[in-house]
Amino acid sequence: MRLFTASLATESNSFSPIPTDRRSFEECVYFRPGEHPDRPTHSTASLWVARNRAAQEGFELIEGSCFWAEPSAPVVQADYESMRDEILAQLEAALPVDGVLLGLHGAMLAQGCDDCEGELIERVRELVGPAAVIGVAFDPHCHLTEKRVRNANVIILFKEYPHTDFVERAEELVSLVTRTIRGEIHPVMSLYDCRMDDLFPTTREPARSFVAKMKVHEARPEMLSVSLAHGFTQGDVADQGVRVLVVTDDAKAKGDALALELGDEVRARRGTWRPPHCSIDEAIDLAYAAEAGPVVVADPSDNAGGGAASDNTNVLRRLLERGCGDAAIGPFWDPFAVAICHTKEIGSTFPLRFGGKASAASGAPVDAEVTLIGLKRDGWQSFGTAKVSFGDAAGIRIATAGGSVDVTLISNRTQALGTEIFSDVGIDLASKRYIGVKSTHHFHAAYAPIASEVIYCDGLGPSPLDSRLYPYRKISRPHWPHDELPPGRFLV
Repeated sequence: MRLFTASLATESNSFSPIPTDRRSFEECVYFRPGEHPDRPTHSTASLWVARNRAAQEGFELIEGSCFWAEPSAPVVQADYESMRDEILAQLEAALPVDGVLLGLHGAMLAQGCDDCEGELIERVRELVGPAAVIGVAFDPHCHLTEKRVRNANVIILFKEYPHTDFVERAEELVSLVTRTIRGEIHPVMSLYDCRMDDLFPTTREPARSFVAKMKVHEARPEMLSVSLAHGFTQGDVADQGVRVLVVTDDAKAKGDALALELGDEVRARRGTWRPPHCSIDEAIDLAYAAEAGPVVVADPSDNAGGGAASDNTNVLRRLLERGCGDAAIGPFWDPFAVAICHTKEIGSTFPLRFGGKASAASGAPVDAEVTLIGLKRDGWQSFGTAKVSFGDAAGIRIATAGGSVDVTLISNRTQALGTEIFSDVGIDLASKRYIGVKSTHHFHAAYAPIASEVIYCDGLGPSPLDSRLYPYRKISRPHWPHDELPPGRFLV
C-alpha cells in the first residue's frame, strides 16, 4: 500500500486588513518533504499519524509539503497556485498511489478562488484517478462544499471547539482510508445544509451533548463518521454556513436520515449554541464583582485566530480609564513595540506607544509610561499537543489608580491559546482578578482550569460575532440570521 500526504491550510477572513502571501506561510509553517518534525500540528496531524502507522503496519508513506499561515485576508492568487502546484507535482512524481491524505483547514480563500480546498481535491482526483482513495481532515470552521465531498472518499472534521482532538480525528481518518483501500469498507457521504450560521463551543451545553450524540451514532455498525461543520462567518463565500456530514459504510439512505435528524436539531436550537456576550463595561463589572479571581474575559472581536489584527485597544483603554488593578490582558500584536522593549532593561520605566496600528478597527494607539516586567525570545504557547509560536515578546506594566494592568506584546500574530503568552514575560496570572484574552474560544482549554469564571465580551473590534454586521456580497440567501430560516437541503 502506497499513501501520499500533504497539507495546505489557512483560514481566510474576507474582511481582514492583514495580507496573506507565500511568505506568510513560510514564516509560520513550511515543511518540505521529510522535514516535518516528530510532533503533530493542527493541520498536519494526518501526516504525523500516518508516519507512525506506516512504521507499525508496513505501508509506504510519501510525504509532501506542508503549509500553514495564521488567519488573515485571502491569499495572493499566484502564491496560492505556487503552493498548490508544489503539492500536486510531488503527488504526480509519487504515482501510482493507493490513497492520499490531505490536512486542510477548509476556509482558505485566494484572491481568485473561493474554494481552494475543493479545487485542490479535484486536481488530486484528476491525477490519481477514480480508484485511489482520498481522505481529508478539516477544521470544523470550514466551508463544506459539494465539490469537496464529491471528489473525496472520506472527510472527517474535528469535533471539539477548542480543537483539542485533531490527533484523534487523524487516527480515524487514517484508519478509514486504509480500511477502504483494503476493501473492508465502502464509504458513502451525505451532506446536509442547515442554511444558517452560529457558534458551537463544545465546552458548554448544548454543544457538549451534541458531540456526545455524534459519537453514539458513530458506534452503529454502518456509521463510519459524523461531523458538524460550524462554518466560518468571516468568509464571504456562497457556501458559508453550518452543515452536517455523515459517512456510512455503503448505507446512503441511513446517512441521509441521520444528517437530516441532526441538521434539524441544529436548526431548531439556533441562537442557543453560543455563550452570552456582554459589553466591555459589563464584563469589567462582573469580573470585579466576582467572589474570587481570576475571572477570564474573552474578546472574540479581536481574535487573530479569525483573521483580526489582535491590536485593538478598546478593552484595555476602559480598564485604564476605570483605574482597574490586578489585571492582565493580551496578546497585543505589535512587533515594533516589542523591538523597543527588547532594547530596555527589565525593571526600567519608559514611555511606549503600542496597539492601534493595523486599521481604523484597531482603535487608537495607547501611549503610557510602562515598566518592563519580562522579555522572551522565540516564544511558543501550547495548544493541546501542538506548539504555536508567538515570536519575541514583552510583558509591560501600566500603573493605575487601583494598582496596575499587565500587558503582553508579541511579534508573531496569534490568539491566546496557552498561558505561556503571559507567564513567559513575567505575568503571574494566579494573582490577577481580571485576565483579558484575545480569542473566541480556543483559549478555553488552557484558561478555564485556572479561572473562577469565564465571561465573553464584545470588544467592538474588527470581527464581531454578530454576522449581520459584515458587508457580505456572496453568501447564498436566504440564510439565517440575515433572513427567516429557510428549509434545509441536501447537497450530496
